[in-house]
Order: sequence, then structure tokens, then C-alpha cells
Amino acid sequence: MTIYVYQTFEIKQDSFKEALENLGKLQKFRNEQYDHKVELLSPVTGQDHTYALLSTYDGLAEMELQDKKMFDDEEYIKLIGDFFLKDIVQGSMRTQILRSINGKG
Repeated sequence: MTIYVYQTFEIKQDSFKEALENLGKLQKFRNEQYDHKVELLSPVTGQDHTYALLSTYDGLAEMELQDKKMFDDEEYIKLIGDFFLKDIVQGSMRTQILRSINGKG
């Protein structure tokens, strides 16, 4: 069963360019180093500075395994820490974990 982790956050306007560069680095690192897919989503409508990461996993156990690997990785911790501290509005991150029910019912 596919698991999706959908995280939205507001980017600080005064560090917009750097935030997008850091998001690109974060996305590339995760896609290359870990066994899941990460997409960066930009707003078409709604709040202009609210962006999202959509991570796709093969199941809950795989999500937990990849999260453990990421948070044991000092390089990843530095990337994510810099992004959270410098580039997004504090308190703006929202995370949803969803599962695919294709073919059910």
C-alpha cells in the first residue's frame, strides 16, 4: 500500500531565492540517498509562499525505515536543519500522512 507524506510550509519572503535553492538540494539529496520519491510542489492558486513536499513510500514500514536512515544521517540533518531554521516561517509546517486505497470497494 503506497504511503504519501504531504508537508506544507510557508517560505520566508526575505529568503525566497535561497529557500528554493535549499529545497532543490534537499529534494535531490533525498531522492538520491534514500528509497523513496520526493516531489517539490509550488502553488498555482492560494497562498503564494506556501510550498509543499510530497514524499512517496512503498508502505508504512518503509516510511519508518527511511525516516530512521535520514535522521541518523548527519548530512541530511544539516540540510533539513538549515532549511527549517533559515527559510520557513516558524510554526507554518503541516504534515499529513495519507495512504492509497486504489482498487478498494
